[in-house]
Amino acid sequence: MSISRTMRCSMASLFGIAVIGAGLAAAGTAQAAVPAKASSCTTIKITGKKVAVRMPDRGDTVADWNDPVTRYVHKGDKLRSCVIAKGFGTTYNKCHKTGTDWYLVRGGQVPLTCAKRA
Repeated sequence: MSISRTMRCSMASLFGIAVIGAGLAAAGTAQAAVPAKASSCTTIKITGKKVAVRMPDRGDTVADWNDPVTRYVHKGDKLRSCVIAKGFGTTYNKCHKTGTDWYLVRGGQVPLTCAKRA
């Protein structure tokens, strides 16, 4: 029995990720969907050489390694993220590390393994 990615992410929806996913489809940015307190947001610094910012497929709340690329960011770029999307069971191998979680940034999502808190 195969479980869809949407079902694996159902636990994440308890924390408001579903609301953000709906906002991504409607508004195009996670920050516009759910305003967060300034204290919960963080600045991240890209550690990978060239990292794709990916937009989740329609109906998904978490990006996948093969989702469409909206833009690229480069090593040393600083981005603001207020939410980490938990990709339960959906693994990727980016920046020489394996991970499941993504930072939500303007324009899409960045792999957690390719960034660090600045």
